[in-house]
Amino acid sequence: MNRRGVSSSDCEVLRCAFVKSVIEDGIPEDKWVAHAAFLIRRLTGKNDVDPRVLDWVLRSSSVPQPRAKWLEA
Repeated sequence: MNRRGVSSSDCEVLRCAFVKSVIEDGIPEDKWVAHAAFLIRRLTGKNDVDPRVLDWVLRSSSVPQPRAKWLEA
């Protein structure tokens, strides 16, 4: 990552990490913003989160919703 901000490659890594962790860890939708911000902070090493990066990670991440249990029967 460069000092000017998060690169497009960094954004792609963030998006993939976000989607994978939401699915594998079962993170509920109401916790997605905090989780995405956590991942951005880990990548950048900064406490401040660029709202444009946060918005991009959240908007571009199509996390499949779990099927309702009654549909599986």
